[in-house]
This record gives sequence, C-alpha cells and structure tokens, in this order.
Amino acid sequence: MSKVLEVMIIDDEEIVCRRLKPAMEKMGCRVETFLTPVDALKRLNEKVFDIVVTDVRMDEIDGIQVLEEARKKSEHTEVIIITGHAMMALAREAMQKGAFDFLAKPFKPDDLREIILRAAVKLGHPLDYEI
Repeated sequence: MSKVLEVMIIDDEEIVCRRLKPAMEKMGCRVETFLTPVDALKRLNEKVFDIVVTDVRMDEIDGIQVLEEARKKSEHTEVIIITGHAMMALAREAMQKGAFDFLAKPFKPDDLREIILRAAVKLGHPLDYEI
C-alpha cells in the first residue's frame, strides 16, 4: 500500500480551497487548506507536508516566501505554485528557488492532479491513481 501524501493548499480565495481539497482527497491524499499564509506557516512549524500548493499573490506573505519557508523546513517538501497572474519572471523565480512546478489559473483539477502524481513519484511514493 502506498504512503498517504500530506498536502497543504494555501489560497486566499475560499472557492479554490473548496474545489481543490476534494480533488486531492480523491487521489488518496490527506489535505489541509489555509486561507492565509500566516496560518499556513504556523502549521508548517508543527508538521512536515509532502506537497505544498500555494497561490503567489496573497496579503502579508506571498507564495514565494511560503516556498522558501517550506523548503527550509523540509528539503523533501515539493512546492507547487498556482497563480492568476502568470508571468514568466515569476515562474522563473519560483523554479530557481526550488518550486516543483508552476500552474496558471484558471486550471482544471486534473491539471493539478497530473502535477501531484509527478511530485509523488519524485518523492518516492507514487499514487495509485489514473486521470
């Protein structure tokens, strides 16, 4: 049996969290969602997540800072950046700082599922799920 992947989703739009949580749970992931990066970073201090999915543009702390903090806590955590403001410079910065992938909004849940599946393989815990 494969390991249950621990996934954190951070987006200040509640609808995004509400849509993505069941989509990731359907894959067999254990998912926690956060509307503020401050709350998410507090949780990162308490628990190691396999995958962090974070929006870039948020108040107080942006997704690049979340990426840096997540990677500091665990070099094995894969971070996926999602944004409605897809810019090449931002994507390049995220990838240079260790992001696993970058996904522009709007996207379908299957688009994120594909990235999660690839991240799970990289982590050494492939998921038994087909899109």
